[in-house]
Amino acid sequence: MAMQETDLQPPTQLPPPQLFLSHTSKRGNLSLLCNHSIRALPLSTSIAFIMLAFKRANILFVSLAETSNWSGGLYGRGERKIRVVMESTFKEMNGESVLDLEDKAGVGGGVEDVYGEDRASEDHAITPWTVSVASGYNLLRDPRHNKGLAFTDKERDAHYLTGLLPPALFSQDLQEKRLMKILREYKVPLQRYMAMMDLQERNEKLFYKLLIDNVEELLPVVYTPTVGEACQKYGSIFRRPQGLFISLKEKGKILEVLKNWPEKSIQVIVVTDGERILGLGDLGCQGMGIPVGKLSLYTALGGVRPSACLPITIDVGTNNKKLLEDEFYIGLRQNRATGKEYAELMDEFMSAVKQNYGEKGLIQFEDFANHNAFELLARYRTTHLVFNDDIQGTASVVLAGLVAALKLVGGTLADHTFLFLGAGEAGTGIAELIALEISKKTNAPLEETRKKIWLVDSKGLIVSSRKESLQHFKKPWAHAHEPVKELLGAVKAIKPTVLIGTSGVGKTFTKEVIEAMASINEANNAYIFPGFGLGLIMSGTIRVHDDLLLAASEALAAQVTEENYAKGLIYPPFTNIRKISAHIAAKVAAKAYELGLASHLPRPKDLVKYAESCMYTPVYGSYR
Repeated sequence: MAMQETDLQPPTQLPPPQLFLSHTSKRGNLSLLCNHSIRALPLSTSIAFIMLAFKRANILFVSLAETSNWSGGLYGRGERKIRVVMESTFKEMNGESVLDLEDKAGVGGGVEDVYGEDRASEDHAITPWTVSVASGYNLLRDPRHNKGLAFTDKERDAHYLTGLLPPALFSQDLQEKRLMKILREYKVPLQRYMAMMDLQERNEKLFYKLLIDNVEELLPVVYTPTVGEACQKYGSIFRRPQGLFISLKEKGKILEVLKNWPEKSIQVIVVTDGERILGLGDLGCQGMGIPVGKLSLYTALGGVRPSACLPITIDVGTNNKKLLEDEFYIGLRQNRATGKEYAELMDEFMSAVKQNYGEKGLIQFEDFANHNAFELLARYRTTHLVFNDDIQGTASVVLAGLVAALKLVGGTLADHTFLFLGAGEAGTGIAELIALEISKKTNAPLEETRKKIWLVDSKGLIVSSRKESLQHFKKPWAHAHEPVKELLGAVKAIKPTVLIGTSGVGKTFTKEVIEAMASINEANNAYIFPGFGLGLIMSGTIRVHDDLLLAASEALAAQVTEENYAKGLIYPPFTNIRKISAHIAAKVAAKAYELGLASHLPRPKDLVKYAESCMYTPVYGSYR
């Protein structure tokens, strides 16, 4: 039926059209014309673009309507921008505190869902947005909107999917059941990893539903230990890029490279340079599996929307001779850049991230070598929102375990003597957070509380006679004592009440060591960082202070129930991880508001409920 020209006029009370779309054929693409950049529109106009599609007609009409909840351009997804550190040690290094800084952006945080994707249900239809309305074959190739056999007959007809799918209709639950059956039939862990990555690339919501509903079974598949093998063989199993690769070849144009990423509202970046991947050493460019896996957990465990996550690998070469000689190696074939060349590339990267994503984008450093990990935190902690999970996240998780354990054994942290096997990023980070907690509880100077903590590295007990030869981050732990070469000797000499292992060297807690010392439960960083990150995002936190890490530890410890204690557990079961993350996020946000670091105002009344409402839920929506 022909449509009158008057039928297409926008209401007279609205401003003149800024955007026009034409639809030239039933199966054609939408073409877009605009008289100026959408992102140039002032936010104060509160104008949203609403597409009214006439099914199978040759005309599409775009109107402008007043709205009060629009917070970005057409291509944005409604997320706001955010930016995260261990305070006490670095303040000693340069005298600066994150609390001295002001919010330079002045824009609130939050995880607003403008398009209603996360609230959608079968009764609440949504439009599958890409640059245009996705339909037909392209819709099946769009991982964010693809539902596979879950498309209804009505949706298949409306979006030109009829014939492109088998006639059967599977619910999301049935799809999940089918895929778990397939995954369990694989005998090799790397096969399960590759199957999960393939699923993530073709059906994002189903991937995250599988991971959330089967977290204890699939966590070792998408992250440690399987991700380590995946990184080692990344060149051979590489199929489709899942993040940004920034190499020395891009020096001078990193900002342009960041703009190549299709999502513009990034809230969390996980970045690595691949020099210290897990306990496997220098894997160069192939370390990309770590940021990809970490961000999968940010979404599954912490509820951060996938479109707001960006994995990045900084490729400055590798010193791994085996990789350099591997014909399938995907990175730069040169030895690692160091010194000024490395520092200049990182400075450009950090500056470009802030310029492109704003003041509050969280940058998590992951698996950098010790000498760079501490230096990067010290350099950027007062200018960017930076966080190192190896140093700070591990520390927060272990402290939570100790706080929970005190409920079983009684006493306080100050009553105990601590001995660490391992004095790298994890060991020194945990030690510092324990010392800080004792200092806060007892009002004793930090220098004094450190004396209750001893560390053993590859050369034995760290003592004052070794101070001149120690790396700078080990020097605070060099106490007066005779040299001791082995762990067993250190246990007998120090007589610790708490023994913590953070070394990548196996079989060091021998029968003799265990007989000399009772061990504690094994900690997992995934307890902390997803909820920690969510708390920063939803409160619009501008910097990370040590008190936020302490708040996260206390929140995790509080989630251990009497039933858990009865089973000898000092950590809650992972099956409740989304609930745990919500409580951690709430406590972190509350502390950020208390310290004046939060910019998302006004503060929500119930932070736990607010955290739960902010969480991404991977449930299929109904398409118009």
